[in-house]
Amino acid sequence: LRRLVREFVAQNNTSQIKHVIQILSQEFALSQHPHSRKGGLIGLAACSIALGKDSGLYLKELIEPVLTCFNDADSRLRYYACEALYNIVKVARGSVLPHFNVLFDGLSKLAADPDPNVKSGSELLDRLLKDIVTESNQFDLVSFIPLLRERIYSNNQYARQFIISWILVLESVPDINLLDYLPEILDGLFQILGDNSKEIRKMCEVALGEFLKEIKKNPPSVKFAEMANILVIHCQASDDLIQLTAMCWMREFIQLAGRVMLPYSSGILTAVLPCLSYDDRKKNIKEVANVCNQSLMKLVIPEDDDVDEAKQPMPTPAEPASEETLSKTEAVSGGEPETFAVDIWVLPLSFLHSLSFLCSSERIPVTLNLDGIVQVLDCHLHDTSIGMMTRIAVLKWLYHLYIKTPRKMFRHTDSLFPILLRTLSDESDEV
Repeated sequence: LRRLVREFVAQNNTSQIKHVIQILSQEFALSQHPHSRKGGLIGLAACSIALGKDSGLYLKELIEPVLTCFNDADSRLRYYACEALYNIVKVARGSVLPHFNVLFDGLSKLAADPDPNVKSGSELLDRLLKDIVTESNQFDLVSFIPLLRERIYSNNQYARQFIISWILVLESVPDINLLDYLPEILDGLFQILGDNSKEIRKMCEVALGEFLKEIKKNPPSVKFAEMANILVIHCQASDDLIQLTAMCWMREFIQLAGRVMLPYSSGILTAVLPCLSYDDRKKNIKEVANVCNQSLMKLVIPEDDDVDEAKQPMPTPAEPASEETLSKTEAVSGGEPETFAVDIWVLPLSFLHSLSFLCSSERIPVTLNLDGIVQVLDCHLHDTSIGMMTRIAVLKWLYHLYIKTPRKMFRHTDSLFPILLRTLSDESDEV
């Protein structure tokens, strides 16, 4: 076969080359007979080796039948398929990148293969593919992200390990900016952080740590607003490692993004306030939650009381609207009202967010959703099971809001007054 194909290459006889590949795939690799399938796989690999650098021209025809054999019921055949694909990829090198998604898809399934030989074969192929991606600047991240986003939710241990190993590789390549797509995979990463395997948790911690390092290095390019709600959810996780990690991220987000985080205050407080009453078993989480709480409080400024509501592009609803409307209203209001046309509503949050970094002053176009915050504080005061430190923090928040935004807080006095009177007889003297 090799000799035959080399002759065709020398004669530049593409139609005969295609004919050989077609016979090998249709009549052998995709045959009903297992021995024919094995022969077809070995033949396709031999064909690829004979083609050398020209194999890039026939990759689709060479790869597809091999990938079909990845699903074969016979483990020996799956192993042969791994070996064949390894040889095809080794010859083609960077030319396989346009077919990366189908290769990744096939490999992610083999990563969880029950047969140890198939698994070790797939690991060899996986390492080769990682080398190719690392040394190339042709990797198409945009088309890969949807596949990564889908696969990151796998519950299989080996598949998770496979995914994390790829994220670590992509993070290490200077030409690939994975940070831009972090909002799409952050939730999945936090889910993997709760895996039963110590090794996978550790790998995931490393990946998240790398992302956080990049975020600290380059805050203006980070889509803080798109990740805020993901962190709010995981700050309430029952798993200690997930909760602590999310809380550390939240601390950095509040300190780096500043007032961009204000529209998410009610969610952040819902997650942070209960942690302030944790005992020594969760001391770390409690300490980080305390920093989050203090930092968030500092973001509320007297100017938040001065927003002329009549001039805003859309009035902030007095009754809490849906979260989506609130975040839009909060993200926009507070800028120069005359220059904001109605079109602002179709702009993505990320654009509004980057606008906020462009403002030379600290007055970022976000407003305080006071109604949402007061609702959360009110709810925590009503809850009798809540810890003493949380109740004290709630009272400090109310006091702080009355000092910074008295005009707006006055609207809430009717509902707050009775509960504050009741709290005077709290069992804790400090409260």
